[in-house]
Parts: sequence; structure tokens; C-alpha cells
Amino acid sequence: MRQTLRVAAYAVVVRDGRLLLARSPGPGGVPEWVMPGGGMEHGEDPCDTVRREVEEETGYRIEVTGLLGVDSLRRPLPGRLGRSVDHHAVRLVYEGRVTGGDLRNEVNGSTDLAAWQPLDGVPGLVRVPLVDTALRLWRERPATGRLTGPPPKTD
Repeated sequence: MRQTLRVAAYAVVVRDGRLLLARSPGPGGVPEWVMPGGGMEHGEDPCDTVRREVEEETGYRIEVTGLLGVDSLRRPLPGRLGRSVDHHAVRLVYEGRVTGGDLRNEVNGSTDLAAWQPLDGVPGLVRVPLVDTALRLWRERPATGRLTGPPPKTD
């Protein structure tokens, strides 16, 4: 089975009780909210990646204020000609603070909308699992940068 690796960087940006998110068209055309961020280019520093991606997807320039953790995910994905791919995603999750720019939507990119969402409203959004992982890292701030155990109940 062919193996692939993708390293990406994402930002948790919280201001006035709201989380900055981007919206992706999603599989099957069902829009879903995602963390602003994305894949590293060869030779790019991850801090530069997250700043570039947040600006591309939201219009904001950010300062990286901390590394919250690393999320590692391995799963089979469909490949070309019906052959599965063993995909490994390594996602660095940073905390960021807006330093400039204006909120705007990405043009001709992987997202179509950028918005501030109330933190308490995030559980009701259609979202990718990384949103919950990133928020757990932001809330729990594990010393190892790695989440352990099941997510806390939100009832």
C-alpha cells in the first residue's frame, strides 16, 4: 500500500468569546467548518505556514503566541485506480492573535467563508473533528502537547 504524509499547521484564534473559523465546501457538497490553516510547503517553517494560511483563508494577519500541541492521525484513504493509500496527517496546532488585516473570504481556495463563531455555539456547527481537537488543546494545554483519554462530556 502506498504511504503519504501531510504536515499542516492550524491556528486557534479566540477573541471576545468567539473562535475564528473557515468554511470548506466539504465532501458531497455539505459545507463544514474548519480551523484556519493548511499544508506546509517544502522548506517552509510551520509558524510561517500558519500565518500564511490564516491570512489566505480569513484576511487576518496573526502573531503566533504559542504551540498548543500536535495531532497525529493515520487512516486509509481512497487512491487512484481504486488502490487505497495509507495516509498520515501531522497537524501542528498553534494559538494566534490577530494583529492586522480585515475579515474576508478566501478567493479560489479551499474555503469559501471566514467567520467568528461563538465558542458556546461550536458544538452545534457542522465541523471537521480537528475543530474539537484544537479547542481541547486550547482548553487543556497538555504539557506534552498531546491529548490523552476521551474528550470531556459537554452535557
